[in-house]
Amino acid sequence: MLRTWRFITLLLAALGLTFGAAHALELLPKMQYDAELYAAVTSTLYRFFGLAGAVIQVGAILAASVLTFLVRRLRAFRLTLFGTLGLMLSLALWAALVQPVNAEWGRVIASGSESVPAAYLRLRHRWEYGHVAAFAAWFMGFCLLMLSVVRETPADDPRDRE
Repeated sequence: MLRTWRFITLLLAALGLTFGAAHALELLPKMQYDAELYAAVTSTLYRFFGLAGAVIQVGAILAASVLTFLVRRLRAFRLTLFGTLGLMLSLALWAALVQPVNAEWGRVIASGSESVPAAYLRLRHRWEYGHVAAFAAWFMGFCLLMLSVVRETPADDPRDRE
């Protein structure tokens, strides 16, 4: 059962890296876009990130929480706990830094009171760097979870080699 939870947790946590990695890799080019292009790309490209990201990342946090409980008496407990906390920190950073920007952009689009490209341009630094901060925390959590599994892996035994 422990191997199954480790597999599920690591798989979901690895998939959860994809969203932040995409944002991090796109950061430099997108920061060079003019307001109209930035608004057009950002308002269309990430349509499914929220839905897929929510399922995968919340699933990873839940799986990591169960895994933390399952390893509570093993050497890997602290690494697993801190890895889980890293994933949770990532979600908290996203909620504090990115989600308010999403909500503001939604209000601007709905109200039509401000130029949409101007609103995107005004808030893009917080949105872009908020994603990078959330990615860094998720990456740290993932690495700690991986280390927790490695720590529990027995040292090489010459008899295991083919």
